[in-house]
Amino acid sequence: MISIIDIELRRGVKLLLKDAELIIHPGQHIGIIGANGSGKSSLFKLLMGQVAADAGDMSIPADWRIAHMAQELATSERSALDFVIDGDPLLRKIEAMIEKALSAEDNDTLANAYERMDTIKGFDAHYRAEQLLQGLGFHQSELQRPVNSFSGGWRIRLNLAQSLMSPSDLLLLDEPTNHLDLDATLWLESWLKSYVGTLLIISHDRDFLDNVVSRVVHIEHQKTNSYKGNYSAFERLRSERLALQQASFEKQQKRKKDVEAFVARFRYKASKAKQAQSRLKELQRMDSIAPAHVDSPFYFDFPDAKKAYGALVNISQATLGYHEKAILNTVNFDLQPGTRIGLLGPNGAGKSTLINSLTGDLDLLAGVRVYGENLKIGYFAQHQLEVLDLQASPLLHIQRISPQATDQEVRNFLGGFDFHNDKALDPIQAFSGGEKARLALALIVWQKPNLLLLDEPTNHLDLEMRHALTMALQSYEGALVVISHDRHLLRNTVDEFYLVADGAVREFDGDLRDYQKWLKDFVRPVETGIRASSTEVKDKKNERKKAAQDRQKLAPLTKNIRQLETTIETLEKKLKECELILSDESLYSSDQHKQLTHVLDNQSKLKRQLKVSEEQWLEQQDELEKLSCDGLKAN
Repeated sequence: MISIIDIELRRGVKLLLKDAELIIHPGQHIGIIGANGSGKSSLFKLLMGQVAADAGDMSIPADWRIAHMAQELATSERSALDFVIDGDPLLRKIEAMIEKALSAEDNDTLANAYERMDTIKGFDAHYRAEQLLQGLGFHQSELQRPVNSFSGGWRIRLNLAQSLMSPSDLLLLDEPTNHLDLDATLWLESWLKSYVGTLLIISHDRDFLDNVVSRVVHIEHQKTNSYKGNYSAFERLRSERLALQQASFEKQQKRKKDVEAFVARFRYKASKAKQAQSRLKELQRMDSIAPAHVDSPFYFDFPDAKKAYGALVNISQATLGYHEKAILNTVNFDLQPGTRIGLLGPNGAGKSTLINSLTGDLDLLAGVRVYGENLKIGYFAQHQLEVLDLQASPLLHIQRISPQATDQEVRNFLGGFDFHNDKALDPIQAFSGGEKARLALALIVWQKPNLLLLDEPTNHLDLEMRHALTMALQSYEGALVVISHDRHLLRNTVDEFYLVADGAVREFDGDLRDYQKWLKDFVRPVETGIRASSTEVKDKKNERKKAAQDRQKLAPLTKNIRQLETTIETLEKKLKECELILSDESLYSSDQHKQLTHVLDNQSKLKRQLKVSEEQWLEQQDELEKLSCDGLKAN
């Protein structure tokens, strides 16, 4: 058991923890959350013995093995595979013993070393290391490449793989999903669920926390507040507490109105019935947890952009790739105003290639790309942080874009991204990765884009900023294309998914759960080098046949739901026309009494029809979900 009692911890002159208490039992999986700079990483350093507490007591069992994910970029000429295996120092020590005993022909020592190697399961170390690397997105052909040949993000993945390879009783992971795509995040999630030791994770990925941890420790006001359950449970419990505070009431009501407005806008506009149903459930949950974020320092909206009529970007019969090497073929991609798309697909399949082709940063190898009038693209990718001027302040960054803007106007805007007072005027050189990411987003928001292209926008952002970004994107009127491993962001901001895989871009008929199932069936011959047996091929064929039969059963319901959605949209349009007529003051004069009565009757009739259609839609959705669940159970 780990015991932390009345701990006081400082970083320089800043007090991070005061009289903090925490008890951690063996085998617990705990999420550590809190605002940037609240002391999460310093708590990890305290547990690893890298810093000492200024006051208080801490005890960790002396025989516990501690593994952690290094934050510094790995630098080594060793191969990726050897670097990961280095995470097990005892294994390396026994290997050296074996080599020495073989050279000296010392059979007794050799037998003892082999026995120790068997005890620690060292003979399958190479296989386990390969599985870790492949799970985190490395190709089989990359395993012998030197560590230094990989980019920064991939070296962070190597650090993660090395920490997972290390035998441990306590595993400390600081932002493990920051440089992962969705596929690798799902794989890591599965791996950590089966980890039997004590696990502490600092993360700003709420879905990841929900699926991995059973307890949350929130560092707030220099205290460690512990909550039983996952992140959603923490959010709910904190909501209930904050909702009781009268000072929060006004802000809570405003947030509730924001959510209700979003419900009204998107309730029947999802492109697929299944996604619409999950969206409704998510909105209901969002309403109940809104108070948990009333004290967030972030508040911003995307201002209205210039209206566009017709396609914003159209790519037709295109071949996309780099240096004459085709990655995607026969791509037809049409972005209309209001389109909201999430891009799914395995690592390296071409999602970023598609985004770069939309921005024009990448020339088409073949085909046609047409940009619409009034197009204003807002593009966020990790390299956006690299092009920021480290010597300039947030204020100066915006003034360079809009010299005519007043200081106060810019300061008010930057306040929504928590750049207040001196923070708005300081050079960004000393800013954290999260602060730079916030500034990069702020610059995009300021420029009023009508097409947003976001490639992993939540990397480095804490939970409150992610929540603020999600809320802002919900009310954003322009078109949106997102690549993200943050499933909460995807579920709450896009209406449809496109799959980028096998050299093609196509609409994905399903939600994120369906994609997770698709990933399990997806075969990576280059990475695994394993061919499917004839039995596995036959099983896949039977599964596809069963899936086709299930779709056939669901087809009538799906058709009815689509018809009802069309009916609802038509009725809403007619109701708006009615209300427009009723807004005309001349209709209420005495000579228009008959016409007024007719319009009021029509309005009442439309409302009744709309209510009936909505109830039928929900009933059909419930039936569809029930049949879908029954089908999954049968499988």
